[in-house]
Amino acid sequence: MSIPAGPSRRATVWIVSVGVFVVNLDLFIVNVAVPALGDSFDGASLASLSWVLNAYAIVFAALLVPAGRLADRFGHRRGFLLGLAVFTLASALCAAAPGVGWLIAARAVQAAGAAALMPTSLALLLVATPAERRPRAVRGWAAIGGIAAGLGPVAGGLLVEAGWRWVFLVNVPVGLAGLLAGARGLPADRPDRSGPLPDLAGAVLLTGAIGALALGLVESGAWGWSSGRTAGALGSALLLGAAFWRRSARHPAPVVEPSLLRIPAFSAATCAALLFTVAFAAMLLTSVLWCQQVWGYSAIRTGLAIAPGPLVVPVLAMTSGPVVRRLGAGATAAFGCLLFGAGLVWWALAADPAPHYASGFLPGMLVTGVGVGLALPTLVWAAAGALPPERFATGSAVTTMARQTGSVLGVAVTVTLLGQPATARAAVDAFRQGWYVAAALAVVGAVAALTLRRAAAPTVPTRTPERSGTP
Repeated sequence: MSIPAGPSRRATVWIVSVGVFVVNLDLFIVNVAVPALGDSFDGASLASLSWVLNAYAIVFAALLVPAGRLADRFGHRRGFLLGLAVFTLASALCAAAPGVGWLIAARAVQAAGAAALMPTSLALLLVATPAERRPRAVRGWAAIGGIAAGLGPVAGGLLVEAGWRWVFLVNVPVGLAGLLAGARGLPADRPDRSGPLPDLAGAVLLTGAIGALALGLVESGAWGWSSGRTAGALGSALLLGAAFWRRSARHPAPVVEPSLLRIPAFSAATCAALLFTVAFAAMLLTSVLWCQQVWGYSAIRTGLAIAPGPLVVPVLAMTSGPVVRRLGAGATAAFGCLLFGAGLVWWALAADPAPHYASGFLPGMLVTGVGVGLALPTLVWAAAGALPPERFATGSAVTTMARQTGSVLGVAVTVTLLGQPATARAAVDAFRQGWYVAAALAVVGAVAALTLRRAAAPTVPTRTPERSGTP
């Protein structure tokens, strides 16, 4: 397909950016809304509410690669518009949900739309951009997530103040505008219908494996670690995971290509990204719950309290190239992981039921923000840079899938560690334990990052890669 010129190219970039922004924004504004959801749904437990976050992450992780490959066969423009339409409709269903179960189901549908939208957005962006500008375009595309992270907590706080349903309703007019503009402004493409269909059965197995693992962790406090239900959930996760891996080894278009994991730098970076994201997801949820449930902050005050950390991330993501070139990807990512862990340890040591934001919370938030800015973008690009150009998109999709899986585990571990403390002191002890565990996971992520070979900063391929994934 030829590169669109002038206004058409600019229209494609803007339409794609809006779609990617709204999907990334959703993660952060929904986290801020979790306490309000509990109040609205008759004091629903944190274990139940965690599935509002986990259902989204699980479905997104499992469908990302298959959705991208389906779009390769049936058209990226069509896939983007379908994904945006499903995401927008599901956002309206989330806002109208009468109970937690309905909300969880709608979030799963919302994730399916996001899984179709994200890889096709990158494909459309690359086609609309001349080859010499593609590295910058992809860096800007990736930075959209950082911008959404910075604005998300504050936007979420403002929306929750008006009512938690606005957290989802805000997506509807943006989505409708994107659909109207996309139908007129996105270039048509000629899909490649050759090759096998993606492994949808493998995606179902992966969904079941991650879901069963999260279920066992989340409900272990209520069921007991020695109960048959906990053992059954964890055992099912193991069996489904084994079946998924066996199927991936044999299917011509698997969700995860085993050959990619045999590339040492790619597997090391992906493993480190997964471990780091477990700690990151735990940090994000605990910071929201700490501010609102222990310190009694409002939703908007919580968003403002959290915002300084995420605002640091896009700045470092765009300016840390010289550091990576000097130290190497592994050392830079490991240092970021250790800084992130140090911020969590600061919170654990400074934890006090009496609010001390400037001395107790803000320093830890800034340090974790610097850690994220150094670690996560470096790991993502280290994984991509370890691959040949023709595997860039699929490999990046696998890394994103690993990060989403880490997010599920981070939320599940947080729910398990926090439990339902009866007193303020018990709550402080539970949060302190959660931060120490998350810090330990960040340290393990640093060890994994150090296994990366010392190398120059990874570079983005300048020719159009395959388009079945996203960094």
